Amino acid sequence: MPRTQRNDNFIDKSFTVMADLILKLMPTKQSSKEAFAYYRDGMSAHADGEYAEAMDNYEEALKMEDDPYDRSYILYNMGLIHTSNGEHDLALSKYHEAIELNPRMPQALNNIAVIHHYLGERTKDKGNTDEANAHFDEAAEYWQRAIRLAPNNYIEAQNWLKTTGRSQIDVFF
Repeated sequence: MPRTQRNDNFIDKSFTVMADLILKLMPTKQSSKEAFAYYRDGMSAHADGEYAEAMDNYEEALKMEDDPYDRSYILYNMGLIHTSNGEHDLALSKYHEAIELNPRMPQALNNIAVIHHYLGERTKDKGNTDEANAHFDEAAEYWQRAIRLAPNNYIEAQNWLKTTGRSQIDVFF
């Protein structure tokens, strides 16, 4: 039974009924409709912390979805799961794939920066300042790209860029 048919509360059931109606009426390919159903089930499982189930649903959605924009969000959500699991290399790979399909995705750029900043801090704690600075420079690059796309977001990143001297410009907006 699909996850969306297992929802217990009224709001989830109502949303599921509405989403199913919209899917039936949308003038789109059947494979895209099925991909959306898997994506929706993946998001539900993801929200419940059922990462393995969410990943299975995202992988099925990715197999069926042709639209690059929609694929970018599937990949982004897969990256979120890998990040949550501490699988930084896999997360970075998924975020980069998402950006290749949708370069205007500041949340993926931000998450890449966050991972590099985290890796920089870990490396700095181990005493390797050169490698740490390389990670911090990567973080700065990706945060600047994210801030250019969403100048009112990522205030802490903007402050970090300024205080570390890694800001290329004074004002992002």
